Formats: sequence, structure tokens, C-alpha cells
Amino acid sequence: MKFIRDLLVLASGILSALYLLNISFGVAEFIPDNIPIFGNLDEAAATGLLINCLAYFGLNVGQLFRRKDEAAKPPPKTHDIDAS
Repeated sequence: MKFIRDLLVLASGILSALYLLNISFGVAEFIPDNIPIFGNLDEAAATGLLINCLAYFGLNVGQLFRRKDEAAKPPPKTHDIDAS
């Protein structure tokens, strides 16, 4: 079952990367880019899908954009308080 999930995540990552590379030269687009505001939503969705696929396989791209001082800071401690 995990093998099938890995294949589906890999396939969706490859398809989103190919969509972002624009190998169809703009012929096959879900939302045309000349529509204001909505034109770039398909690229944003493909980017989000690609980032999540990379994170699934252990390449966390989100950590590349963190500040160095935030990475060294320990997570905040939380307290569980019973209000009853």
C-alpha cells in the first residue's frame, strides 16, 4: 500500500514540475494567465503540490527560507490548564 502511495505522490510531483516548466508553451493551461488575479492560481496550486511532494520524500523546502535565529530557538512551552 505504501508503494502505491509513493508512486502517486511521485507522479503528482512530476506532473506539477512539468506544469511549472511550461513544456506546452502556454497552450495547455487550466486558467489562462491573462485573467487578472485568477490567472496565476493554477501555478500557485502546482507549486504548493510540488513543495508538499518534496516534503513527503524528506526534502523540506520550507526550511530553506527560515531565519537562522528562528531555527536555533526552542519551541514555546505550552501549559494544559483545566478550567473546570
